[in-house]
Amino acid sequence: MKKEKRKTIAFLGAGNMAEAIIKGVLDAALFKPENVIASDISAKRLAEVEQKYKIRTTAINREAVEQGDLIILGVKPIIVDPVLIEVGSLLTGKMLVSVAAGIPISRLSAHLGQNVAVIRAMPNAASRVLASATVLTCGPHVEKAALEQCRIVFNSIGKTWILEEGLLDAVTGLSGSGPAYVMVVIEALAEGGVKCGLDYDLAMALATQTVLGGSLWLSASGEHPARLKDVVTSPGGTTIAGLHQLEAGGVRAALISAVEAATARSKELGQQRQ
Repeated sequence: MKKEKRKTIAFLGAGNMAEAIIKGVLDAALFKPENVIASDISAKRLAEVEQKYKIRTTAINREAVEQGDLIILGVKPIIVDPVLIEVGSLLTGKMLVSVAAGIPISRLSAHLGQNVAVIRAMPNAASRVLASATVLTCGPHVEKAALEQCRIVFNSIGKTWILEEGLLDAVTGLSGSGPAYVMVVIEALAEGGVKCGLDYDLAMALATQTVLGGSLWLSASGEHPARLKDVVTSPGGTTIAGLHQLEAGGVRAALISAVEAATARSKELGQQRQ
């Protein structure tokens, strides 16, 4: 990152997502601890992140915004409006990046001055281990260089894509909610191992490593998952027997429906907040 353009990153809200981004940008040496500031209503939370990452903290949102160049809005969606009403006049000439789910750019911009660059980001829970799938979408005043700087920040916690805002509900349904679906798959695989005689801890370790290994294999190969599935599946073997049961149980259709249902719910929540 060109540090002369983004000297300080400020976080409004110091929750789990903010902490993940703080860890990411510090580990990637995008910012020094003294160039990171976070505000939060919880003094206990501020003390935790200050002690852990040696960053600066404040209980005053306006102070964080005044000192920041790149502002990450990480408060709960329900308090986005009052926070932006409080600090909106201070954001002129800065870039605001919101990770608040369901709040459209038009609503964010309504509380701001003219020509404020606004970006929405949809990371997921895997940001905690720097493996997030993040999607960015831009408001009308975001220049290409500013978008690239934002992309670099979110690449520090995983991988980043850029899409139009209308697709963010689908992103929420897939990658936003997706880690929970994966946890169900891992849990079910482990329970299958237990049913077949494995110790629970070993079954869980094997299931976790299997899902991790499969994901890494797919990512590294560049192949379609069906192709790699065929590599593992031999005629008349154990894998085809298992796959038959997955298809009979509707696992594929259930996962598709899960993404569809979560996408629909994301749209509903966004409409309720407007």
